[in-house]
Amino acid sequence: MTHEIQPAMTEAEINARLQADLPHWYYENGWIRRKIKTSGWKATLMVVNTVGHLAEKAWHHPDLTVSYAFVIVKLVTHSAKGITEKDFALAKKIEDVVLWDAAATSNGVFEGTPDDPRFKYIKHD
Repeated sequence: MTHEIQPAMTEAEINARLQADLPHWYYENGWIRRKIKTSGWKATLMVVNTVGHLAEKAWHHPDLTVSYAFVIVKLVTHSAKGITEKDFALAKKIEDVVLWDAAATSNGVFEGTPDDPRFKYIKHD
């Protein structure tokens, strides 16, 4: 399998895409980033492992900053020396999986996490 190096986007293109498609992500120092707030260490590890699984399946590897109650995900396409469509695709998949609201999107099949602080592990923006 051969892989083409995608062209890097301009800062204006990146910011327009973030605003339109990924409003909780931001561009800083050459990376697109997202801080995911959690309820504590166990939830943080679930986020890290989920992001790791998605990144490995995409063969695109983010930098992560991991703390007790948050994870910062940073994406850049190293081969392009900038942000490409690959970064946006992985960011969107991370949003769709890590921040999935089962109750709101499952047509009643899933009830979602109970509305009780004991069970909330992702703090939605």
